[in-house]
Amino acid sequence: MHVTIIGCGYVGLELARQLREAGHGVVGVRRSESGLRAVADSGADAVAADATDPETLTALPDTDAVVFAASSGGRGAEAARRVYVDGLDNVIREYGRRDDPPSRLVYTSSTGVHGDHDGDWVDEETPLDPTTEKTRVLAEAERVARETAADHGIDGTVARFAGLYGPDRYRLERYVEGPVTEGYLNMVHRDDAAGAVAFLLERDVARGEAVLVVDDEPVDKWAFADWLAAECGVARPEKQTTEERVAAGDLSAAAERRLRTSKRCSNRKLRDLGYEFRYPTYREGYREAIRTYGEG
Repeated sequence: MHVTIIGCGYVGLELARQLREAGHGVVGVRRSESGLRAVADSGADAVAADATDPETLTALPDTDAVVFAASSGGRGAEAARRVYVDGLDNVIREYGRRDDPPSRLVYTSSTGVHGDHDGDWVDEETPLDPTTEKTRVLAEAERVARETAADHGIDGTVARFAGLYGPDRYRLERYVEGPVTEGYLNMVHRDDAAGAVAFLLERDVARGEAVLVVDDEPVDKWAFADWLAAECGVARPEKQTTEERVAAGDLSAAAERRLRTSKRCSNRKLRDLGYEFRYPTYREGYREAIRTYGEG
């Protein structure tokens, strides 16, 4: 199989590594010179292109599958729209006009599109209810990934990632030093985020569908912080209720909506498809970060 990864960054580089290890051909697409060097260092073929600039997309190679994992760089909703909606549409149209388009696309979305469920469980059958401008953009991009791709003869799959963590993104100090707000954490280790996408491609499953990519155990933030503190041998951090955090008065409207959003995401579908997690829960996933913290 030949796979092209658009936006071959944090998850994409690990995906490229796993696919290459399994014997597949991989092209990683980035805009910047430093990004292209990182792709080349991973062993994948590096191609310079920008999803938001259609003229550059003629450089994309023909391929069996496309993974759209581009990032808007943490900027606002308009920047997100340019990348996730317009950029994704550009890539689909570029491939759709070719004589031999890819048979499938995987778009990496976010469980944020499910909005707030007051701590209840959500799965792929739960209606989308995004609560911020950015998550509404992500929901629109999911429609592009499935409907627009289908219009061009490409089967689109949406992989909804929970909160990513892993090397360089453990943010351990945030929880052991506090203060920690209330609510649930839905997480997935970077290696499993990449592993799940590779699994969907290699097993050729979930065409035209959405799949939640989240580990086995959503966890209460306070319980998670106390567990981390115990494992690191430090005092339990200060806790804050949502109302106490809001009362501090330094939150944007979007940040307050995110703070009030609570849900538990189920990975039943991904498990039933047959995926086996490298890090089934945060307990396994944070071991390296805890070891490093202790050494520091």
